[in-house]
Formats: sequence, C-alpha cells, structure tokens
Amino acid sequence: MVVNTLILATACSILAVTSAGKHDVYSGYTVHGIKVNDRNDQELLFKLVDSLNIDIWDHGVPALRDALAMVGTERKDEFLKQLDLGNISHYLHLEDVSRTLKEHDLEVSYWRRSKRGRIHPFEDFPRYAEVNAYLERIASQYPDIVTLVNSGPSFEGRDIKYLKISTTNFTDVSKPIYFMNAMLHAREWVTTPVALYSIHRLVEEIRSQDRDLLDNIDWIIMPLANPDGYEYSHTHERLWRRTRSFNPSVSTTCYGVDANRNFNVSHNTLGVSSDPCSNVYPGHVPFSEVETGYIRDVLLEYVERIQLYVDIHSHGNYILFGYGDTSLPLNVLHVHYVGAVMGAAIDALKLPEARYYMVGNSALVLYVSSGSAQDYGQLVGVPFSYTLELPGYGQAFTVHPRYIDQINEETWHGIAASARVSLIHYKARFNN
Repeated sequence: MVVNTLILATACSILAVTSAGKHDVYSGYTVHGIKVNDRNDQELLFKLVDSLNIDIWDHGVPALRDALAMVGTERKDEFLKQLDLGNISHYLHLEDVSRTLKEHDLEVSYWRRSKRGRIHPFEDFPRYAEVNAYLERIASQYPDIVTLVNSGPSFEGRDIKYLKISTTNFTDVSKPIYFMNAMLHAREWVTTPVALYSIHRLVEEIRSQDRDLLDNIDWIIMPLANPDGYEYSHTHERLWRRTRSFNPSVSTTCYGVDANRNFNVSHNTLGVSSDPCSNVYPGHVPFSEVETGYIRDVLLEYVERIQLYVDIHSHGNYILFGYGDTSLPLNVLHVHYVGAVMGAAIDALKLPEARYYMVGNSALVLYVSSGSAQDYGQLVGVPFSYTLELPGYGQAFTVHPRYIDQINEETWHGIAASARVSLIHYKARFNN
C-alpha cells in the first residue's frame, strides 16, 4: 500500500510539472450546472455568453437536460448574479477545471500504460502526425479501393487529408456518396477516432454483413478538419475550440474563429458573437478559414451524389438537422426519419449510463445558429445533412479513453443504418 501510494504521488508530481503550462490557464475556473426550464432561460444564457464571454459546455434542453457553463474567477460573481436575477436555478458542477484536466491527463496516462503500446489510432486520441500516418498507410495498403486526397494546408501549414473509399474509383454515378468529417471544434477529441474507426470497418475489417456498404456506396472521410486547433488543444489549451488563424485587421490579440459558424449560410446572423475572442465568433466573412473551405469544396464537387453528410461533434447525444433559424428543409420528414434510424441503431447498443439520442431540428432542440456545416450541406443540395453529437458520459470534452471503443462501435452501427436507409432514397431518386 505504501509503495502504491508513493508511485501515485510521484506520478501526480510528474504530471503536475508536465501539464502545468496548458492547464494552469484554467486555474480558478469553475463549471456550473444550470436548470433551463424554457426558451427564455436559454436566451438569457446565450446573452451572458456574449456579454461575459462564458464558455458553454452544454446548452441543455428545457425541462429535460441541464446546461453547463464554464466561467473564470473574474466573471463568476456577475454570471451567478445574472442567473439569480433571472430566477434560474444553478449548482456547482466542477470546482476546479484546472485540477480536473490534470486528473484526466493522469487517467489517460495510466490507461495508455495498461495497453502496453497495443493501441490502434482509432482506440486513442491520436495526434495529427498519427492520423496522417494512418491515412497514408491505409491508402498504400489498399490502393484498389482507397485514394488519399490532400485538400491543402491549414492556416499554420498542416496538410488536411481525407480518404475516398470506393470499389469503382468513384466512377459509378449510380452509387451515392456518404461524406463525414470530424474535429471542426478542436477540443472534441473523441470525434476523430469515430472517423478513423469507420475507415477501419470499411477497409481493414470489412465484415460480411457490411459488404453492401462498400459495394453500393462510395465514402469520403475527413478525420481531422481543424488540425491547428487540435494540436493547440494538446500543447497549450485543452479546451481550445476555434481554428488558429490570425487576422490583425480583425484582432491583434485573438486567434481563430468558430469553424462551425463560418459557412456561407445566413452567416453572422444568429447564435454568434461580434467579439473576435468569443468561442462563437463566426469570422469576418464566410469561409474566412481555409479549413471550412475544404469541406465546402468537397460538398460542391460531389453535391450531385452526396446523399448523406455528417459533421461529427461532441458532446450530448444529439442528431441534429437544419436549419439553425428554425426553418425546415422541404424533405424534413425524410430527414428526421433517417436521423431517427441512426439514433435508434446507436441507442440499441448504448451503455446504461449514457443518454438516449435526441433527434430534431438544431434550433428547436438546442438553440438558434447560423453558418453551420450542417446547414450549408442542406442548403447546397445534400438530401440528408446532420450534426452528430457523440456521448460525453458526464465528462463533457474529456471523455475517458475507456469509452472510445464503445463510442466507435455504437456510432458505426448508426452510420451503417443511416447509410442503408439513405441508399434506398438515392436509388429511388436516381431511377427517376
């Protein structure tokens, strides 16, 4: 017992030294649970996001799910005062964000050591170089069905790559395309493993029951859409959300924009902030970020064949569709149905402690927004365009890696189910 205690104390000391630089920035930060009873509560919460630059971890669902908000020491009293003035109940969820992040690092370190190096990239939180190495290896080993595409460099010069997976080299126009991307928001680490696992299941471990997914559908998978922000969240600020672009004509102190508010659909109108330091700053113009431009380019190049587009995020167990201004696509019944099929397939495998997925219009389920990837996909003509919010298991953006395999497997079943049902719609449309 004494030896184990000494080992733990030593490990904690080492972790405290190595992680101080990127976690001490959150010293004094707390996270508060907020009882949102109706839309008015949500609207007040968003106003506080804009006026006090509060970081929302979960917007909550009125009368169903609590919201979560992180706030720094200097703004905490005013934030809680405004909640009290609005008669909104709240409670302390995390007392010390910095300490929580350090503890999470320690848990991840222990978990990795327990695996003794036997970890696939899709079973961990792989760094940028590991993701690229995996994509390059898959393309090299399976040239008959996989093509590696380099979209181009990120703002900081990192290549943003994706795979095209097809038994017919994308030449058969009777086959629909399923396009997914992950990691628009840098701190949502659990999203990239899902994209990588989808590649694994389609290429490395194609099972007999899934052969139809490879034979009848072409796939485009971009696992790391915001590599600059992702790397920065590893090395400097774990909860960094935005890209890492720098535009001194906009701000000489703040970097990046909210990539999921940067698309050219009702840009800079709803659910955004004019403050370039805000987590929901949409950018001074649509597609100011090269990273969002690459997603746009894929959508526009293949829009005649992309049947289903999924922008993977975390967290909350949601499957959301357009539009962010509460208006609905003309095929909303079909969109909701395909989303429900996806959610039901995931829920069939969920752990008891996980929430059930909620499916619906993003503005009606959560909050109004503009400039999202989901909305842009729907606007340009993709029949089924979604935001997929993965589970958080009560840990928000710092999901313990022991849940990665579970999230990968259950989400893959949802992806497969949605692919099959959307294929039926595509065949009907193609044959007409």
